[in-house]
Amino acid sequence: MAKWLLFIFMGGFIALSATGHFEIIKQYTDTPATSIKLGEYEVSLYKAMKSIIVIIFVFWAAAVLSDIAEGRLNKLKRLRAANRALFLKIIQIAIYFVSFLFTLDILGIDLTALTVFSGALGIGLGFGLQKISSNFISGIILLLEKSVEQGDLVEMTDGTFGFVRKANARFTLLETVDGREILIPNEDFITSRVINWTYSNTKGRIEIPIGVSYASDIEKARDLILEAANAHPLSIDKPEPVCFLRTFGDSSVDFILHFWVADITTGRWAPQSEVMFDIWNKFKKHNIEIPYPQRDLHLKSSDISLSMAETKAKTPKKDKKNAK
Repeated sequence: MAKWLLFIFMGGFIALSATGHFEIIKQYTDTPATSIKLGEYEVSLYKAMKSIIVIIFVFWAAAVLSDIAEGRLNKLKRLRAANRALFLKIIQIAIYFVSFLFTLDILGIDLTALTVFSGALGIGLGFGLQKISSNFISGIILLLEKSVEQGDLVEMTDGTFGFVRKANARFTLLETVDGREILIPNEDFITSRVINWTYSNTKGRIEIPIGVSYASDIEKARDLILEAANAHPLSIDKPEPVCFLRTFGDSSVDFILHFWVADITTGRWAPQSEVMFDIWNKFKKHNIEIPYPQRDLHLKSSDISLSMAETKAKTPKKDKKNAK
C-alpha cells in the first residue's frame, strides 16, 4: 500500500511540474549562479532536482511492474519453479533496461555521449563488478540447466545442508534443517561440488553399522537386522534392504545395513533411530550381544617371580637389635 501511495504522489509531482506549476521554483533554482558546467552540458540546481525525482519515479515504477510480473508468474502453477524464475529474470532485465533508456530520454541525454564512458564501464565491470556479474551469469546458467531448483535438498562442500527456497539474481536462498536461512552466491553452485539429493529422484539410502559378539549366532543376527529394516514403514522394497558382513573386528563381528526411503526430504535420522531401536529390542529378545571394546591382560608366571625377587632384593633389612 505504501509503495502505491508513493507512486501516486511522485506521479502527481511530475505531472504538476510538466504543467508549469513549479515555475516559481524554477526561476530561483535555474540560474547561472546555481548551475555547474560539465563540458558541453550545464546542470542547474533545478535540473538536478528534476533529474533525481524522475530517476526515482521511473525506477520505482519499474520495481512495481516487476512485483506485478512476479505475482502473475507465481499464479501460473503449470510452469515449473525454475521456469518461473527464469522468465521473471528476463522480464526484470527488460523492464529495467527500458526504464534506463526512458530516463535518459526524459533527461535529454544523448545516447551517443555514453560511448565515451564505455571503456571505463568495461573496466569497472571487469574489476569492481566482477563478482556481481559472475553471480548473475551463474544464476542464469543454473536456471537454464535446471541442476538446482526450488525445493531441492542440496549439500555444499563446506557441509551446509538444506532446501533451496528461492533463486535470486545474485544468490540462492538455502533453508537448513534447523531453520537457518543462508544466502549462498550463485557462483558457488557452478565452481564447487554440490550434492543434490533430489536431482533425479527423492530416494535416499540410510546406513547403519552394527557389531555383534563373537559368541552370538551371526546368521541369526543378520536375519534380525534385515527383519527390523523391512518392518519399518518408510523402508522401500526397490532397492530392498541388504546386510553385509564387513569385518572381524577386535571385539565384535561387524555388519553394515543399507536400506532405502522413498523421500529423503522427510529426514534420515528418524528412520535410522527407529530401526536401531528395533534391532536393539530384537537382539535383546534373542540373546544377541552387542559388545563393547575389551582388552585382555596376560601375565607370565616367570615374569611375576622375577619381579618379586627384584623387589625383595631392593628392600633394606631391619636391624634385629633395634627391633628388640
